[in-house]
Amino acid sequence: MPRAAAPPVVHRTEHTLTVAAPADTLYALVADADRWPAVFAPTVHVHHLSRSARNERFEIWAMVGEEVAHWRSSRILDPQRRYVYFRQEHSRPPVTSMSGGWLVRPLPNGHSEVVLRHRFTVQDDDPAAVDALQEALDRNSERELGALAALTRTGHPADELVFSFTDTVTSPCAPEEAYAFIERADRWPELLPHVARVRLDEPAEGVQHLEMDTVTADGSAHTTRSVRICRAPEWIAYKQQRTPRLLAGHAGLWTFARTPDGTAATARHTVVLDPACIGAELGTHATLRDARAHVRELLRRNSAATLRHALEHALRG
Repeated sequence: MPRAAAPPVVHRTEHTLTVAAPADTLYALVADADRWPAVFAPTVHVHHLSRSARNERFEIWAMVGEEVAHWRSSRILDPQRRYVYFRQEHSRPPVTSMSGGWLVRPLPNGHSEVVLRHRFTVQDDDPAAVDALQEALDRNSERELGALAALTRTGHPADELVFSFTDTVTSPCAPEEAYAFIERADRWPELLPHVARVRLDEPAEGVQHLEMDTVTADGSAHTTRSVRICRAPEWIAYKQQRTPRLLAGHAGLWTFARTPDGTAATARHTVVLDPACIGAELGTHATLRDARAHVRELLRRNSAATLRHALEHALRG
């Protein structure tokens, strides 16, 4: 009889960090995957497929080195233990399986220990693939743990620093036409008054790198750099890799829904404020509430202008 194939070697990694923040606060950040693109630098976008109080499935796009990787994951949430188990439902070669968990342990004096574990296998247990994946996990895990620590050491409640808001504009145009305007960002300098320069590259189908110079109402200029995931004709997600001052993180989502009267186009923003920049940007007496209002107004103005021009351009054909 032929010899049975040896079982794949399971490799394990563990990354731990002690954070000066309550365990419940840290668990809430880990459990809410919708906020990950703004909080965690490697995460580009999370698209939920299903969810309940304890179980969820989603697609996720994340930076692995210089490339955007995409996979589908399922998670089990255990708020009593402050534990989140995750498993990739399909993995990107040479990875053949990936699972792990987040665990938040309360410590004395209001501190917490955050533990992030991974278990994985690779094709033929190739040593080079194992080393490359361990290096990527080390880099991304340290960045994610570091982001949790940076967010909680500001002295402000996390929910006051991380927030989301949406705006919707309706039009009799077709969703496909509105979507095309947002996708073709290389045309924005000609069509949008607040956009001065755009550089758009598409290294893979549905993945874009966008660098853009915008001008605000007070005449100041900002350069942003984003990764965008495009899924025609329903949505375009983006993650800013270079943000304006006041923002430690910013991710957005454009969605285009068909209605009986045409299209409902929605812009959603999720941001992380950087309180250390408030005084320099808004004045020494500005508060966190002032910064929240300023950022909300600035982003809403730009996204509303973009949506309005998109829908008007679509109607003109």
